[in-house]
Amino acid sequence: MLPETKASGNLEKNRPFCFGCAIEVIRFFQLIDPPMKSLTLHIFRLLSLILLQGVLILGVVACSGDDEDKNKYVERPVEELYNQGANAMAAGEYKEAVKTFNEVERQHPYSPWATRGQLMAAYAHYLNLDYDETIISLDHFIQLNPGYKDIDYAYYLRAISLYEQISDVKRDQQVTEEAMASMRDVIVRFPDTEFARDAQLKYDLTRDHLAGKEMEIGRYYLRRHQYTAAINRFRTVVESFQTTSHVPEALLRLAECYTALGITDEARAATAVLGHNFPGSDWYEDAYVLIGDPNYVPSRPEGDGWFTRMWDRLENSL
Repeated sequence: MLPETKASGNLEKNRPFCFGCAIEVIRFFQLIDPPMKSLTLHIFRLLSLILLQGVLILGVVACSGDDEDKNKYVERPVEELYNQGANAMAAGEYKEAVKTFNEVERQHPYSPWATRGQLMAAYAHYLNLDYDETIISLDHFIQLNPGYKDIDYAYYLRAISLYEQISDVKRDQQVTEEAMASMRDVIVRFPDTEFARDAQLKYDLTRDHLAGKEMEIGRYYLRRHQYTAAINRFRTVVESFQTTSHVPEALLRLAECYTALGITDEARAATAVLGHNFPGSDWYEDAYVLIGDPNYVPSRPEGDGWFTRMWDRLENSL
């Protein structure tokens, strides 16, 4: 028998479901009709499911309320936001700095600080070594602010973000080529700035890196006695990367390839160009030994062949 209960006139319309009451209901069914156990079990499971769903809904609503409080929009003075971003950057909290500088633009889109905040957000990405986000931010900034007073720095920072991703010569050099193009862009657009001077230095280093890649491939072919393929790579270095440090070795390797092929005139021509333009290099000493002629004196190759043109071109570029 269930205990008698008094009806209450103060029942709340949204009163929570009572799990204890559910148990009593189940016992009631068991006392009245014991064969209804299977139905009772089904009812119990159904009530449990309803209770669990209610708990989950309450939890989601509570969490949602917390998130809304955290993301609540609070407008703040532009100077306060910008200084907060600068302080976060100084403390090495670059992600927080990006978030704050973006908030400057969001809350004060027509303020001069908003434009500055965009550039600072890109710089924070760069300091965090997040180069892809840096480039994306700078591309967006350059597109929207082509006449900004510090636009030269935006171009320079973009070039540096590519430059610092250059890998060793054994890997794909697409980033190297992109970095060289970006450095060249800075040099052409802003020739009289400090950024152009540094970009020129890094541009030369980037070209040297690309020449190193060609040398690496050429040596690979040379070790495997694929002389024609090796010659093509070494010629590219001499012809397209004349101001790099790899040209003397490339000329020696050309002499080695032609000697291995039995084309002695071309081997001597390569040695002549090497001896004329780089007389004091170790590479020339090796080429001189390779020729095997103690009376050999470098002289300009006759005719208008490739080595004759390289003789003149290197002479003018050094």
